[in-house]
Amino acid sequence: MRNLIKIFSVLSMLAFYTIDAQQIVKRDTLSGTELVMTMDSKVNAALESLEEKCSRTSGSSSVRDINDDSAFTKPTKIYVPNRELTNAEICRKNPRILGYKIQITTVKSNDEANEVKAYFRKRFPNLKVETDASLRPNYKILAGSYFTKQSAAGDLAKIREYFKSAAAVQYRIFCAEAK
Repeated sequence: MRNLIKIFSVLSMLAFYTIDAQQIVKRDTLSGTELVMTMDSKVNAALESLEEKCSRTSGSSSVRDINDDSAFTKPTKIYVPNRELTNAEICRKNPRILGYKIQITTVKSNDEANEVKAYFRKRFPNLKVETDASLRPNYKILAGSYFTKQSAAGDLAKIREYFKSAAAVQYRIFCAEAK
C-alpha cells in the first residue's frame, strides 16, 4: 500500500508540472535553426514581451511571426575597422608581455652589478633598474620597461652619455610598468 501511495504521489507531481509546461519552437536569430524548448506559458509570455521591446528599440516596427521562415534573416554585420589595440587593452589581456628594456651593461660578479646599479640610481632616479642573473657567472643590468624600441629611444640616448654599451633589448616586461 505504501509503494502505491508513493507511486501515485510521484505521478501526480509529474502531471502537475507538465500541465503548465508547453513545447515552444523558436528560431535562433543568428543561424535560423529551430530550438525546441519546454517551458511555462508565463515564462514564454515574458520572453516574448522582452523580444518585442528589443525589436522596437532596434528600429524594426513590424512584429515578426514565429512560424514565418522568411521573417528570420541573418542580421546585418557590423564592421569594425581594424586598428591597433591601445596599451590599456593589451595590458588587460596580458599582464606580462614581450617588450623592451635597456641593457646597461654586463658584469662578472654580483658585487659589480650592485655598484653599477647604485651609480645608475644616482644618475637616473626615475628609472627602475634590475639585475638579471640568468647568464651566470655574468649579470645583466637592465633599466626601464617599454612597449616599443621607439619609446625606449629617449631614455637610451640619455643613458648612453654615461654607459656607451647600453642598448634596447627585447625582454618580458610587466605591462603596468611600461611606457
